[in-house]
Amino acid sequence: MIPTVSPASADADQAGSTTTADASVPGAGKAAPTRLSRHRLLGSPGAVAGLLWLVAVVAASLTAPLWLPFKTEDQDFTAVLSGPTPAHWLGTDELGRDILSRIFAAAAGTLGTSMLTVIVGVGIGTILAMAAAGGGERVEGVISRVTEIMMSLPGTVIILAVIGAVGTNIPMVMAILGILMSAGIYRVILGQAKSLQSQLYVDAAKVDGVGPLGISLRHVLPGLANTIVVQAALIFAVGMLIQAGLAFIGFGPPIPQPSWGGMIQGASQHVYDAPWMMVPTGAVLALTVLSANAIGNALGKAPNAAAPHLPSAASRRQRAKAVAAIAAAAPGGKEKDDAGIHSGAKGTLSVRNLSVGVDSAGAGNGVRLVTGVSFDVEQGTVLGLVGESGCGKTMTALSLLGLLPSGVSATGGQILWNGKNLAAATDKDMEAIRGRDIALISQEPMRALDPMFTVGYQLTATIRRLRGMGKADARVEALALLEKVGIVDAARILKTYPHQISGGMAQRVAIALALSGQPKLLVADEPTTALDVTVQAEILSLLRALVKDTGMSVVMVTHDLGVVADICDQVAVMYAGQVVENGKTQAILDNPRHPYTLALLAADPHANDGDAMPERLATISGQVPQPKDWPACCRFAARCQFAGSACLEPVPLLPSGAGDGLVRCVKADQLAVEGMDWLATDLPSARALEVTPKGGTRELNTPLSGIVEKDLA
Repeated sequence: MIPTVSPASADADQAGSTTTADASVPGAGKAAPTRLSRHRLLGSPGAVAGLLWLVAVVAASLTAPLWLPFKTEDQDFTAVLSGPTPAHWLGTDELGRDILSRIFAAAAGTLGTSMLTVIVGVGIGTILAMAAAGGGERVEGVISRVTEIMMSLPGTVIILAVIGAVGTNIPMVMAILGILMSAGIYRVILGQAKSLQSQLYVDAAKVDGVGPLGISLRHVLPGLANTIVVQAALIFAVGMLIQAGLAFIGFGPPIPQPSWGGMIQGASQHVYDAPWMMVPTGAVLALTVLSANAIGNALGKAPNAAAPHLPSAASRRQRAKAVAAIAAAAPGGKEKDDAGIHSGAKGTLSVRNLSVGVDSAGAGNGVRLVTGVSFDVEQGTVLGLVGESGCGKTMTALSLLGLLPSGVSATGGQILWNGKNLAAATDKDMEAIRGRDIALISQEPMRALDPMFTVGYQLTATIRRLRGMGKADARVEALALLEKVGIVDAARILKTYPHQISGGMAQRVAIALALSGQPKLLVADEPTTALDVTVQAEILSLLRALVKDTGMSVVMVTHDLGVVADICDQVAVMYAGQVVENGKTQAILDNPRHPYTLALLAADPHANDGDAMPERLATISGQVPQPKDWPACCRFAARCQFAGSACLEPVPLLPSGAGDGLVRCVKADQLAVEGMDWLATDLPSARALEVTPKGGTRELNTPLSGIVEKDLA
């Protein structure tokens, strides 16, 4: 039995806030990419600075006639090639013309013609990509061949030929440049457009009678918005540089009209006698190009999705601080706990008062996701982590391997494995444990297997890395592993790619991959959720045989109480980041003592059969609260049919009756004595329990709704 664990403080639980994904609503498809792009743009200091610079340059150039101190043709022969002066803030050129006035007078034309390149290039490239993606192989073949011809043409020669034919018509030149660049943009966007055309919602739109044009505009184009914006920002910068380069070699606007490239060309002739001339124009051009690139980089960063990403340098530093704090606060791992279990016993996993939270430097501002979780997994046993989505099961499981998402860290407690506290282990320490001591089976095998490599390559590479075998021996071991997980034609499967096998077969391969390092503990994150019933039974039978044959332990994350009854020796029921009940599987399923466990069983059709099957399955009103909204009292009280005034205080995890389990409920013994069941309908008043000052129970004649005051004292 694990020791009594006091709950974390309410202040720590409710500190900060969390960021949740925007809910999908009808008609929001076009606005969602824009919102994501805007948020990423404003979240990057470089992009914000670049945006402010571009806005300032555009505003200054458009209002130039109102504030420029000199006209662009005015000459001051008393200040030729001068540096900055009170009269000429940025100096003058070789003819005494004010550099500040010429820079901002030329800005509007430079930015405008560069934007023309963007409109032509990105517009044509996007239209061609959507037409090729939605028009079939023949249309794609024709468009691709045309764009390949365009990409093979020497762009510089064509632009110079156009200038020779029509003169220095900068708008026309930049439009032709956009046409030439549209071929490359088409190549960038085509792959994403084809991927969007293959989505199920596009097929649904076709079934609903939406035509090709409607699908392209309504379903494909919004998905391309992010890529289009990024390409536009980058081509805008390229257009400015090419335009400046043309002006530098003499193909810019006609004299005396100013241009940034022409001013840089004039400054290059006086680089020795007046080097300052190069600085203002060069700095403005460089800052404008850098600003466009910074905006493009910010918009190109993918939003943080549910899947974990590699942590940034700041996240690694924050995690290192959390690890150091846990290591300093944790007691020795080899001492016995209050229940007499040796925390450092070989092959036994002991989790003690584990807390996981968002890093305080991040957007979540230190909010707790898991608080005070404790359980034991002895060698050769299976522990089931059960609860609704959002209860912290996966976060608890991932913390065992140090695979928490970027920005999330273990903030307290211990994860004792072979005498070592994994909660305080560094990433380098965990590299020696992952795969060899503790392995992971993910929920989605197709995401765990790399589609670029065959099953055989992935298995043999993992075996060679973890066991140090040679190539031939690793291949023999890979065949043996596939046979161990029930794959009959192992030699053929080794030669296939993940997309060539079924979901059940892929899950078996994923299990074989997890067994490559001969681990002692297997963390299975809902390994049967995406599989059909028959394959689920086969996978569970396989895991049960592996536990029996190898003596390894398993931590099983699942929603399915049938899976728990089938394979688990012990159960830890989690709610709102806490373990609310923990004990032997048979004891909990036969005699649950926490109302949440009672409700889960009442809502499970597999837990009610034969004469015991009710006419209507029970439901649990409401939903799991967000971590930032966790109450200081019992976290299940707001949804509990039996809640009373005694539930308004924090509830510790206490021994459960005469058994060896633990339960986090002040009314556990009363519910067991009364033999209460979770109701499928509204709670009748006769079933409400009251806690009196002496600990007795009595019935009320008023219906219970939420938490009400029922104490007599």
